[in-house]
Amino acid sequence: MNILYGINTVTEALKARGRAFEWVGVAKERNDIRLQRIIDECRKAGVAVRVLSRVELDRMAVPGAHQGVVAVTSAKQYTDLDDLVAARRGEHSLIVVLDGVEDPHNLGAILRTADAAGADGVVIPERRAVGVTGTVAKSSAGASEHLPIAKVTNISRALEELKSKELWVVGLDERGPQTYDSVDYKMHCAVVLGAEGKGLHDLVRKHCDFLVSIPMQGRVPSLNVSVAAGVVLYEVVRQRRLGASKRV
Repeated sequence: MNILYGINTVTEALKARGRAFEWVGVAKERNDIRLQRIIDECRKAGVAVRVLSRVELDRMAVPGAHQGVVAVTSAKQYTDLDDLVAARRGEHSLIVVLDGVEDPHNLGAILRTADAAGADGVVIPERRAVGVTGTVAKSSAGASEHLPIAKVTNISRALEELKSKELWVVGLDERGPQTYDSVDYKMHCAVVLGAEGKGLHDLVRKHCDFLVSIPMQGRVPSLNVSVAAGVVLYEVVRQRRLGASKRV
């Protein structure tokens, strides 16, 4: 049984139509327009609605975080790497590859940023990493339900496959010899981010075409991985928007 919770998460999952819903539970103590909109979405989609007490909702999801809404659904459907590459959203490919992110809040934040930055999708490993759980979906504010995500058995092999499809691989590493904004991102590319506290694995680092770092002006040597993702992905957005405006 997969549980989604939170107003935005359940709303976006209903809109995305990427999961099969068994039913949606709403708090009987809550009666407002946001909850009514979810009930209306359920009726449109033919999804059963159950009215539950907050005690029942608290048993199913993180107390206080469910906002009075839970959903019992099928698991997140992952995509193939080939399909992810083929579903390019813009002129140039942008794929985010995560080398073993384990914290669900970090993964959720990265998925939210990747979607906002117009990324084509995200690649995660099958082992030693978090998948798309209810906590991840909540942390992503529902972005996990719209963004294609590929699960692969080997990140290094996936990078080589992406390179064979004419994508350049940019790895973010605190020892990278180039700054993140010195690379020209107006190309098909994959941005690789390492695990919390560990960074990129040595083998993964060797498969990168570029190794870049974010200059740190303070005493702390690195940023949280989800913050670092936002910095680099929006540099990609900035460069591509600037390039597009120059052509107009």
